Amino acid sequence: MSGLPFGMSGRFWRGNLHTHSDGSDGALPPAEVARVYREAGYDFLAITDHFRARFGFPLTDTRSLRTPGFTTLLGAELHAPRTELSPEWHIIAVGLPLGFAPPGDGETGPMIARRARAAGAFIGMAHPAASLLTLADAESLDAAHAVEVYNALSAREDRGDSWHLTDLLLARGWQLGAYAADDAHFQPQDPPGCAAWVQVKADSLEPDALLAALKAGHYYASTGPELHDVELVNEKITVRCSPARKVLLTGGVPGAEVVQAAAGAALTECSLPTALFRPGYCRVTIEDAAGGRAWTNPIRLPADV
Repeated sequence: MSGLPFGMSGRFWRGNLHTHSDGSDGALPPAEVARVYREAGYDFLAITDHFRARFGFPLTDTRSLRTPGFTTLLGAELHAPRTELSPEWHIIAVGLPLGFAPPGDGETGPMIARRARAAGAFIGMAHPAASLLTLADAESLDAAHAVEVYNALSAREDRGDSWHLTDLLLARGWQLGAYAADDAHFQPQDPPGCAAWVQVKADSLEPDALLAALKAGHYYASTGPELHDVELVNEKITVRCSPARKVLLTGGVPGAEVVQAAAGAALTECSLPTALFRPGYCRVTIEDAAGGRAWTNPIRLPADV
């Protein structure tokens, strides 16, 4: 986790970090997947096909799909045995180099995640709720940059939200970001894509700039609303956003869970106190009239202002 990105140089770029094509178990070829997101107004996309033997360990090369105003990041969903309640891990690795080697004999999920991070990738803990990750599982994945706190495909099974596990990790001192993603496969039974995304603050749409911003935590996540500005000054966080019915400041300090809230018909600005969150962390959630939500990355607060 790093500083709030809203006052930084550059602009926000909308993208999806977890997507599948017919290179693994998706229904559409990569070019068609990219077209769907490009026409929906996205600025970038990572196609993260399942890095499994039965698919030939694909690292889908999407460089030819880049156009003026739209780019791609190379990545994959990595798998290895095993978690406490599942036979395999699900790990998002965005920014992998072509030629990344398949899992070796005896390589576990945490081990392949470390290798992917060392190769330059942004590492995400994919759909923890859907995968039934335990706290012990999550703490073993020490290469993770972030947790996939909302997964639109998993929401179909009422396991889309993974904030509970994320808050447990944050309360234990882990420095992690929080992103939302589609996990789109475009199969007939699936929900439509373009339902959950990140807004990444960077000086350009170059893949290296986006990847650096992701690793630095310079983004927020959304399923609809927009965060225009979040500013921390002294003992208050001021939020400016698209019309919201609720603005929450949640987080905790050792031994306590703290919540501050503002509600209204169409809030576009409010300020909430942070003193009760010190020393600890807080995060902003906004919710709009349609139930869409947006989240900042967690904000660490020292004991003293």
